[in-house]
Amino acid sequence: MSPETAIAASHKAEQLERALRRVIRGKDDVVRLALVSIFARGHLLIEGVPGVGKTTLGQALACAIDCSFQRVQFTSDMLPSDVLGISVYSALEQEFEFKRGPVFTNVLLADEINRTTPKTQSALLEAMEERQVSVERAAWHLPADFLVIATQNPREFEGTYPLPESQLDRFMLRVDMDYPSREVEADILTRYGGVLAAAQTRLGEVTSLEAALLTQARAEVERIHVAEALVAYVLDLARASREHARLTLGLSTRGALALLRAARIAAGLRGADFATPDDVKEAAVSVMAHRLVLTPEAALEGATDVEMVRSLLAETPVPR
Repeated sequence: MSPETAIAASHKAEQLERALRRVIRGKDDVVRLALVSIFARGHLLIEGVPGVGKTTLGQALACAIDCSFQRVQFTSDMLPSDVLGISVYSALEQEFEFKRGPVFTNVLLADEINRTTPKTQSALLEAMEERQVSVERAAWHLPADFLVIATQNPREFEGTYPLPESQLDRFMLRVDMDYPSREVEADILTRYGGVLAAAQTRLGEVTSLEAALLTQARAEVERIHVAEALVAYVLDLARASREHARLTLGLSTRGALALLRAARIAAGLRGADFATPDDVKEAAVSVMAHRLVLTPEAALEGATDVEMVRSLLAETPVPR
C-alpha cells in the first residue's frame, strides 16, 4: 500500500469509526471489528441480548457504506422465496417472470436470523459463498460486494433454530454485544431519553464512506505484506484447534483465510503496510470462536468458545 493511500484510507476509517462510536456508544472494539468485515467484504454476525443495539449497528454500517440496503425480519413462517424471490405468471407476456427478493441488494440485514427454519436459513448459503442464487434452474448473480449482516440472540432458545456449522463458517466475523457499562448507559439515557426516534437520530450522525475510496482501499489492502512466519502462525492456530482434545470441530480452511485477511485489514486500518501477530490476535476471537464446536464434556464443564480461542492463543508460540 502506498503511503498516500494508507494515510487516506486510515484517515477515512478513523472518521467513520468516530461516527459509528457516536451511534454505538461504549463498544469501540465491536465497531473496530465491524469495520474490518466491511473492508474485507466479509459477512458479519452480531450476537447479543435484546436492546443493546445489534440492529442499530447493522443499519449504521449499511448507511456508512452508502449502498443499496434491505432488511429482512426473520420469522418461523418465512419461506426461501420470501428471501430469494419467486416466479410469477404474467398474463400480459404469457410467461413466468422472476420477481427478485430482498437478497438482491448490496447489504442484507438479516434480523434475528435464528428465528427462521433451517430451510429458509439455507437459502442464504449459496448467496453468502458464491454471490449468486439458483432459482428454478437459473442462476442469478448478486453484486460483487454483497454483504450479509445478521443478528441473533444467543441466550433465547424457545422458537429459535441454531445456525448450522456450514452457515456459521460463512460469517467472516462474529462480534458479541453485551450491556454497556453504567457510565455509558447513563450517558445514553441522558442523551436520548427524551427522544422518541432515538435510533433514527443517531443513524443520522453517520457519514457515508466514499465509494471510490472504499474500492481503492479494498484493492490496496491486498498489497499489505504478510510474512511467511505469520502465515505459519495462522496455520499453527488452525492445526491446534483441530487437534484440541476439548474440540470436536476446529478452524476450517475458510476460517484460516478469514483470519489472515482480517489481520491484513486491521493492519491497513491503522495505517501499517505489514501485518503482525498482534493483528492476528486482535481478530482471532471474532473469526474463530463461532467456528469451533466444543466436546459435550467441555460444554458440561461450562467452557465457552471464546475461552477456547484464548487458550489456543496462549498455547501457540508466537513468531518473532
